[in-house]
Amino acid sequence: MLNKARAIKEQIVAWRREFHQHPELGFQENRTAARLAEVCTELGWRVRTGVGRTGVVADLGSGSPMVAVRADMDALPLQEANQCAYRSRIDGVMHACGHDSHLACALGVARLLKEETFPGSVRLIFQPSEEVADEEGISGAPRMIDDGALEGVDLILALHVDPGTPSGIVRIDSGPASGGVDSWFAEVRGKGGHGAHPHETVDPFYLSAHVIMALNAIVSRRLDPTLPAVVSIGSLHGGQAENVIPDAVRMTGTLRYTEKSIQEAIHSELRRSFETVRSLGGDYELRFELGSPPMLNHPLAAGLIREAAVPLIGEAYVLSWKVELGAEDFGSFLDRVPGAMFALGTSDGKHDWHLHSPDFDLDEEALPVGVAVMTAAILKYLRKS
Repeated sequence: MLNKARAIKEQIVAWRREFHQHPELGFQENRTAARLAEVCTELGWRVRTGVGRTGVVADLGSGSPMVAVRADMDALPLQEANQCAYRSRIDGVMHACGHDSHLACALGVARLLKEETFPGSVRLIFQPSEEVADEEGISGAPRMIDDGALEGVDLILALHVDPGTPSGIVRIDSGPASGGVDSWFAEVRGKGGHGAHPHETVDPFYLSAHVIMALNAIVSRRLDPTLPAVVSIGSLHGGQAENVIPDAVRMTGTLRYTEKSIQEAIHSELRRSFETVRSLGGDYELRFELGSPPMLNHPLAAGLIREAAVPLIGEAYVLSWKVELGAEDFGSFLDRVPGAMFALGTSDGKHDWHLHSPDFDLDEEALPVGVAVMTAAILKYLRKS
């Protein structure tokens, strides 16, 4: 399977570079979706478009069991700093999170599976807007789920490029693989006045300082230290003049977790932190915007990927997942269907590449490895079922 994937490497790379040159933001992936639909149709897959707004679903085979492969489509609002021949042609938009590679690998899987016989069926889920939510606070995965993308699916798999791991290495484990994420928005209200007469005001900056201290103690003093958690402040805005104390200060932030109990505890502790404002004569408003749940790799799916990868690349090149609390809405799929995501190492050892960076790039030699591992895992599952 690895030899077959390497034999089509030029095509995989060409797809990746085409998508890289034409990036599109979340729920705007019209050109990308049209191109994916075109290629999948040419390869003999049955295609549906407009799933979850701009998503694409492609099916091959018939009946159950059904394995799905998810690949995200959207780019980021970044101006690319690279000067390569395939750099983004769209000002201010760039594939800086590897989604172009995820699409290319999924198409590679589509091409290899077309040459195979297997029981059951395979579904490719090309998902919009993994990076951002829409006007209702909903990202691409839940939108596709609402449109039936998971109907009939028994197992779902995905990969994500990892510029911090040497090229061609695969990382996979069961259990938490990314954090759940919620956003919070608050307004701390006091009483404004002249900066020369602070005693006549209820200074919202003073109130906010107490809140900030309390927020930064949530993880270290209020939560179980053995369970991962993050509470961060992302913005703090208030006032317009240097000599005027404003009426209010606005704050926003993010929280991350891997356990439902920790999510609930953080919400409770955030409210407790803001209650200090009232004890000091002010008031506040706090609201939460619920995001993606944690990405929890199912043991069956994680084991399947490991079993597929070891014979292809060797046990020494199949490592444990690096657990961290970055968010990934693939967790919305895993909330409903067993599955797993594996990390594909893409570092060339020469460049200091990072996701979400304007100079992000990757070693394209790794892409056939991702295609081969994904295809082998799918066939292993279908042929054993």
